[in-house]
Amino acid sequence: MLIHSKKLYDDRLAALDGEIGHVKDLYFDDKNWVVRYVVADTGKWLAGRLVLLSPFAFDRLDELACVLKVNLTREQIEKSPAIDSRMPVSRQYELDYYRYYGWPMYWNGGAIWGMASCPAIVPPSKAEIEEGFRVHHRDDKHLQSAHAVSGYSIEASDGTIGYMRGLLIDDRSWATEEIAVDAGHWYSEKEIRISTREIERISYEESRIFVRLTKTDIRRTLENEVAAAEPISAIATD
Repeated sequence: MLIHSKKLYDDRLAALDGEIGHVKDLYFDDKNWVVRYVVADTGKWLAGRLVLLSPFAFDRLDELACVLKVNLTREQIEKSPAIDSRMPVSRQYELDYYRYYGWPMYWNGGAIWGMASCPAIVPPSKAEIEEGFRVHHRDDKHLQSAHAVSGYSIEASDGTIGYMRGLLIDDRSWATEEIAVDAGHWYSEKEIRISTREIERISYEESRIFVRLTKTDIRRTLENEVAAAEPISAIATD
């Protein structure tokens, strides 16, 4: 099931022994298009501190109650490595973070979560830990804030088609399969979806997201989707 990132914001976060705050932001990997961390607003509990929660810790999302369950205690979270909210998330911080929790490092292996397509807790081997330090020590430039890219213009090869509204996230793998786009006057004031496979690049300097499609490509795809969703009228027979 796909979850709209805008619906996750402000959802409550429940640890094993009590609530810890609510979802403030998401940090996604713009290379592999997967959410790596939920940013927690802990209110007065850990005031002034940025807390990151990896999908490795998530149990399930209760959509009715708007609660994301976290398989950690409040003490575990409080004692986890602290991060300066003014600085980007570095690979060195992630190494300390993953070592603290004893989770496999997602950057080791060919799948989006290291050796798996979903965040599954399998203790890393000594060789995997050493590989994480040796090969990927400075690979720390792909984590971005979902809030920060909200509002970026979406650029087709022949012009602007709208503005970024959010990410569509798989609730098991936390992969970002599509982006939600406010098409404005270009397409009947509707929100449309574009696969992340069609994203060519993101210009953070220009606040633009470039896609490998033309306006005609997008319109044709949308019209085909509408036609496929329309019910087929029954044909009366004598």
